[in-house]
Amino acid sequence: MQPLFESNLTSLPLINKGKVRDLYDIDENHLLIVTTDRISAFDVVLPTPIPGKGRILTETAQFWMKKASHILPNQLADDMQLADVLTPDELLQLDGRGMIVRKLKPLPVEAIVRGYLVGSGWKEYKKTQTVCGIDLPKGLKKAQQLPEPLFTPSTKAEIGDHDENISFEEVVKLIGEEKAQKVKEYSLALYKMAAEFAAERGIIIADTKFEFGEDEHGVIHLIDEALTPDSSRFWPAKTYQVGKNPDSFDKQYIRDYLESLDWDKTAPGPELPEEVVDMTFQKYQEAQARLMENP
Repeated sequence: MQPLFESNLTSLPLINKGKVRDLYDIDENHLLIVTTDRISAFDVVLPTPIPGKGRILTETAQFWMKKASHILPNQLADDMQLADVLTPDELLQLDGRGMIVRKLKPLPVEAIVRGYLVGSGWKEYKKTQTVCGIDLPKGLKKAQQLPEPLFTPSTKAEIGDHDENISFEEVVKLIGEEKAQKVKEYSLALYKMAAEFAAERGIIIADTKFEFGEDEHGVIHLIDEALTPDSSRFWPAKTYQVGKNPDSFDKQYIRDYLESLDWDKTAPGPELPEEVVDMTFQKYQEAQARLMENP
């Protein structure tokens, strides 16, 4: 598959170019989200795309949004098709990487749920016995399942900046008590549903992040991406062991490669070798296949 590092559509005006997604305006009620093959790590967009990744993320996000519709509504629009707004050449360019969504007002919070002690949470726990300031029991080990999933929100950083963990009280200051409580409840319910579903398919969801938006009536919707290998840590249950760095079906493989380099984690990022690109795609592809096939 040809990589799509950035989209180039002339039928619609470009609104915004994020780390991975390009947003186009359709009309007063609809947007087009193009999930490119760009990949970011440590909040830096890398110069090497992962060909086909955007299609996997688009299909996976749509799958989860539909599956979670009993928990809360989502941004997907079913009253318009891509062929209604794009030329045949543009459809070929996107090749499954585009989805039409309703225009919603994004909430300025990344809703992170952690089910296992890993990554920055493990680093913090070793120092302070906390994760994002939340006290945890003594004696937990690396990659161990937490006593209960934790809601650990963060800010939404601009490209090139780093997200910063914030407390629930700070979320309340940003969006108000009622919305903050709903975001927390929705996040934990989404994680619980997805973790149970994935476990039946041999995948552990160690942690993930959600984003939410609200409509003109203040109703909260699931937006952006959901439970993809870009926004989650997926581990194969078969090889998982407490105390060890788990195998993964996500971009942790790229993070581990980058950690082996003499790179200060600021832009520009280094090029990725072909074998890292190929292995990353294979991991994303296997995660999608396991999650979206029948048990």
